Amino acid sequence: MTNTKEPSPSRQTKQRAIIWDHLGQSTEFLTAQQIHDQLRATGAPVSLPTIYRTVATMVEAGDLDTLTTDGQAAYRRCSAHHHHHLVCRVCLTTIEVTGTGIEQWITQIGAQYGYSDLTHLMEFTGTCPDCRQN
Repeated sequence: MTNTKEPSPSRQTKQRAIIWDHLGQSTEFLTAQQIHDQLRATGAPVSLPTIYRTVATMVEAGDLDTLTTDGQAAYRRCSAHHHHHLVCRVCLTTIEVTGTGIEQWITQIGAQYGYSDLTHLMEFTGTCPDCRQN
């Protein structure tokens, strides 16, 4: 995933920069615990509560994608364009996809019921070719 997006303007802290940079080095979704474990292994001074607060702020700002698996939220840096996810249920490989048909359908559904200012999150799950072979 090529990501040239910069984090949304907010109170930039050293810890926030460390988390942002770390997530930029990974194409995988990582839980807060995984982020903490990986950063701790590098000696980075970031506590687990700080990671939870920071990723929540980044998700709210639209800087991170989030995926729930096995009851845990996992995070990765977003691409700069609107997209959805195709996720392997087994290995969690994730592909960003776009679909104008989906966007049009959502707009039609909203209009049918009189809704405006629609937003949505869409995630498709399946089994990737590599996992199907195993």
